[in-house]
Amino acid sequence: MVGTVWPPPKVSKRADRARLTRVAPATVAYRCPTGAVGQRPALALPVPRGGPPARPRPLGAPLDGIAPKVTANYSESVSASVTARAPGKVNIQLSVGAVRDDGFHPLASVFHAVAMHEEVTVAAGPAGSGIVIDGVSGLQADEVPRDSGNLVWRAAERLAAELDRPAPDVRVSIAKGVPVAGGMAGGSADCAAALVALNDLWGAPLDRDDLARVALDLGSDVPFSLLGGTALGLGRGELLSPLMVRGSFHWVFATATRGLSTPAVYGTFDRLVEGRIVPEPQPDEAVIAALIAGDPRALGHALHNDLQEPALTLRPTLRDVLEAGLAAGALGAIVSGSGPTVAFLVADPPGAARVHSAAAGLEQVRAVFSTTGAAPGARVVGRTA
Repeated sequence: MVGTVWPPPKVSKRADRARLTRVAPATVAYRCPTGAVGQRPALALPVPRGGPPARPRPLGAPLDGIAPKVTANYSESVSASVTARAPGKVNIQLSVGAVRDDGFHPLASVFHAVAMHEEVTVAAGPAGSGIVIDGVSGLQADEVPRDSGNLVWRAAERLAAELDRPAPDVRVSIAKGVPVAGGMAGGSADCAAALVALNDLWGAPLDRDDLARVALDLGSDVPFSLLGGTALGLGRGELLSPLMVRGSFHWVFATATRGLSTPAVYGTFDRLVEGRIVPEPQPDEAVIAALIAGDPRALGHALHNDLQEPALTLRPTLRDVLEAGLAAGALGAIVSGSGPTVAFLVADPPGAARVHSAAAGLEQVRAVFSTTGAAPGARVVGRTA
């Protein structure tokens, strides 16, 4: 069981005037990877009156432990093409437990979406053409698969099956703004954007909760790419509860010249903790308090990633990148997810410029980006008739 994450923050008069209320903790059912149904307490979160239901639950998790198949009466969209956008992310906290019997690791992660985006455009293709990824542009476009190894392809197949549609005939193009194999969930963002765009193209038969349930089958990070903002992720990271964040945060990301394999990083984690008792991962109160306060300095001190040491073991030169950013005035530095991208939290745009300059001069750095968070989740941004 997971206990209370943080003491309920005091609601100011200003917040009271905004008609904020607090939802009492509730118990939600979830389906384990093995198919068993368990109980996990939901978080008490401030929500607008008239907003989310009084019984919060992780995004896409069925209330009764049952995920019924949606059989939709769909009608085709009048749009000839639909474009959707989804953000990359950084794990402000990533606490990892010991590997389970099913091969997965339990996580407590605070996801934070940033304004580096993937855009996916979908259009109906000729009958019998199947799925065709006919254009990829942007960051590392030459490293993106154009076949069934791409999550966009799997998203089209999975959504069509959910709707009892025949095998889809769609043309897809991808504009990349998130590094490939960089620990920032660029592939998951593509997948989430594809789900949103295809759902719209096919007449929007599924609501966001249904899309989130479909997303669970496609990857642990895909539900957060749909949600966006800032959220606590439990389980494999896919059981999400949105977090209250004040203001925005400034980030600098330094990508590496070579990627890191996520399975290899987790495998190294397992070797490093072998023979030790690994505690069950828990949400970090210091991280959540800093987000609520909108305090970048406190958040910089609280950044934490259990996969950082495994990533540094596999790629020792990343230490130089971390140290260069801190020496240039970053408030905090962390390997993003399984790496190898390094994330620096900075106070403001001038601070971002200093860290950007310091990281850009390193030979092991491929590119440097300055951006902000939190960013919204996957959404439609364009249609053509």
